[in-house]
Amino acid sequence: MKPDADDVAQYLKEHPHFFEDYADMLADIYVSHPHGGRAIPISERQIVTLRDKNRILQDKMREFIRFGEENDAIGEKMHRLAVALLSLSCLDDLIHALHFNLREDFAVPHMVLRLWGVAEGGNSIAFGQGIGADIRTVADSLSAPYCGPHIADEIKQWFGDDAARLRSFAMIALQGREPIGLLVMGSEDIQRFYPEMGTLYLKRLGELVSAAIRRCSRLDTGTAGKQE
Repeated sequence: MKPDADDVAQYLKEHPHFFEDYADMLADIYVSHPHGGRAIPISERQIVTLRDKNRILQDKMREFIRFGEENDAIGEKMHRLAVALLSLSCLDDLIHALHFNLREDFAVPHMVLRLWGVAEGGNSIAFGQGIGADIRTVADSLSAPYCGPHIADEIKQWFGDDAARLRSFAMIALQGREPIGLLVMGSEDIQRFYPEMGTLYLKRLGELVSAAIRRCSRLDTGTAGKQE
């Protein structure tokens, strides 16, 4: 009976000294080249396999290095933003600094912010008036930042004349003990904010901005979101 290939493979795994007893066989065994089809000695085939594995590992290493460099760059930008926001005590100045850093460091030219429960007033560009229950419900529903092409029409209208050009959005709920506002960023590039993207840094951005706003505006976080 012809032996099963899996049985042969299992036998060789269980008897690692087989080729020590039959060392001459290695010179006589030929197998197909993985990239050409020609027959090559099994020892050469092993070298090819090792080279392929090494190439895969090198590609992964380059990818890890690239991710590390990208994360370092983002971390440096987040640090600059944190320093800028910590240096300000006026809410209006804070919003202008946030917009400037998002535009210059993160290449996000389109940003809108709406808050409720703010103790001291902000300018009409930053905050607006009459934030309705629907918007607060949206903020309540965001357990994590939203990224994608669709947002409520009312929120999209906050971008004014730019709204028609925007194709992707990132929406972050700003938090006290309850949501205190929404930070929304928009892009003309549909792939800038896409549903499957990682949101770790967006979450950290939301936490940073929330803390800075609470400090500047002296929000009562226990009642934020209940004021009309």
